[in-house]
Amino acid sequence: MPAEGITQYDERGLERMNYEQRVRQEVAAWRNNLLKRSGMMNRLAKKTQEKINSLIPEKAHQIITETIKKMVQAALLGSEYTTSAPTHSRGLSLAERDRLLDETLNRYKKIAAAEGAGTGAGGILLGLADIPLLISIKMKFLFAAASIYGFDVRRKEERLFILHIFQLAFSSDRQRADTLHVIENWHELQHVIHDIDWRVMQQEYRDYIDLIKMLQLLPGIGAAVGAYANYNLLDHLGETAKNVYRMRLLALKQ
Repeated sequence: MPAEGITQYDERGLERMNYEQRVRQEVAAWRNNLLKRSGMMNRLAKKTQEKINSLIPEKAHQIITETIKKMVQAALLGSEYTTSAPTHSRGLSLAERDRLLDETLNRYKKIAAAEGAGTGAGGILLGLADIPLLISIKMKFLFAAASIYGFDVRRKEERLFILHIFQLAFSSDRQRADTLHVIENWHELQHVIHDIDWRVMQQEYRDYIDLIKMLQLLPGIGAAVGAYANYNLLDHLGETAKNVYRMRLLALKQ
């Protein structure tokens, strides 16, 4: 190989090493921030929501859990058939995958904002329709993210991993730490975890989005609140998915 070719190859290799080192630092900072204790207002809100949940009859909890479960499973099934195998991302560097993820996330944030504005402007009935629509958008994004980072969503283990990313993004302090532990040890645990705790998942998700979604139902401001809320919820989910898959890929290199 000519000296010039060797130099170009070495430069690309060094560039990848430098980028991966920077990503390791970014992921470490993200992880530390993720595990920080929530602020006083968030903790008070969580306690209030737990008190409200304790007053809800068990039968109602079962119905809500089953409803959310069916919504998520329907979104998973639809995303499975609309997401191609990760062949298009083979051979991409981590930097290229990150750029592709950012482009994909921006597209889904705009879709979520438009959906939130539309349902928010339609009053209570359309506002209620926002929940399954937003779940579908989130699941489709997570399937796209998995494919970008080279993971095959046709495998049951990868679809279960996606559910854990979803739960990590929309959880309280205690549940967030437990879910992160599962994600970080996925290589050892994926063969013994056969499903997710749907009761915990739906309660954590509802508690996370309840306040903002109630504001979305208010006349006059519903459209603006819906667009803003959905955009930021997708942004938060995107940051979580990006760093989880970065962390997973970097762990495979160790």
